[in-house]
Amino acid sequence: MSPLKISWKSLWSKPLSSALNMMLIAFGTGILTILLLASNQIAQKLDNNSKDIDLVVGAKGSPLQLILSSIYYIDFPTGNIPLKEAKELSRSPFVKRAVPLALGDNYNGTRIVGTDSNFVAIYKLKVQTGKLWTKDFETTIGASVAESQQLKVGDTFYGAHGLTSNSDVHKSHQYTVSGILAPQGNVTDNLILTNIASVWKMHDDHEEGEAHEHKDGESHHKEEHGDEGKELTSLLIQYRSPMSVAIFPRMVNETTNMQAASPAQESTRLFSLIGVGVETLQWFAVLIMLIAAISVFVNLYNSLKERKYDLAIMRTLGASRGKLFLIVIAEGIILTLAGTLIGIALGHLALQFIGNYQESSQAKLTGLVFLKDEIYLFVAGLAIGIFAAIIPAVQAYRSNISRILSKN
Repeated sequence: MSPLKISWKSLWSKPLSSALNMMLIAFGTGILTILLLASNQIAQKLDNNSKDIDLVVGAKGSPLQLILSSIYYIDFPTGNIPLKEAKELSRSPFVKRAVPLALGDNYNGTRIVGTDSNFVAIYKLKVQTGKLWTKDFETTIGASVAESQQLKVGDTFYGAHGLTSNSDVHKSHQYTVSGILAPQGNVTDNLILTNIASVWKMHDDHEEGEAHEHKDGESHHKEEHGDEGKELTSLLIQYRSPMSVAIFPRMVNETTNMQAASPAQESTRLFSLIGVGVETLQWFAVLIMLIAAISVFVNLYNSLKERKYDLAIMRTLGASRGKLFLIVIAEGIILTLAGTLIGIALGHLALQFIGNYQESSQAKLTGLVFLKDEIYLFVAGLAIGIFAAIIPAVQAYRSNISRILSKN
């Protein structure tokens, strides 16, 4: 019989002990798998969504909140900024491209974003079916939105006031799907894009409905004065030259009522905050793996004591010292590798389960991704198995046959 078969039979002669050791390893590996997948996906999303945006300009408040609301669409905006001032900033010699954003509505939790052709250019968007929006209340939707909301070109829907709630639906105007974007692998897959005028008209009508008829004349009076009274949520800025980095944000923060926030800085800050929790959990998982290694060692050590006579008989039947050594090492490796495989599978399943219950589609995580770095978890499992089994294996190798048999 091969050493591997003997090891396997030996392990399952004590199923409870073996299963406990495997589950300890699986638990530690599962936590490490979730952390590895989640941190990788978060870092990738942070990078993909902000890589061509140098600055975000919005209302005064938390810079991180401004970045989260205007780039990742997972928070409420800090407020609105006057359209007139936003246009002046857009014409600055430091600015290559300025993308206006008007937020405030949603469809079944999916953000409706009022913007213009600069948004298409900055994200390099491509249409899969239909066309980009051109008229008021025409929308171009992300690939994930089309799939999750079961929308196709020509379909119509009503937006709701707010960023997540569906309670206050705008019945005055209906949006029409004019096109569906090709999958982009970034936040635009989960957005509904339209022109800014549609968002303004929707909210003008909403305000009129709330304040009754006397508000009607006031609203039209605003429209007659062009930019007066009109607002945007924020501007996404691309710099014209490297010199802009040092001058433009300070100019915005010191000479206007708006604030400038750097996606690179805020994303780094956000990831460092996440990293503190991730690091703590990683150490917790490593501790579990260490406990598992000790448990496997104790299991093999005690098992060796009980099987000394059996091993001695094997030696008399022709088994070499090396074969006994391999049998014990194989037991440690089988336990830890089986636990590692179970742990990786559980980690992927757990993350997929978490992703299915996440409210925000923009930050959704998935367990259906496999990383090259997961190979290190197999290596760690192998190392733990060898480490835990090495002392019992050496003892099996050095065992004195005549002494063991004489005592029985």
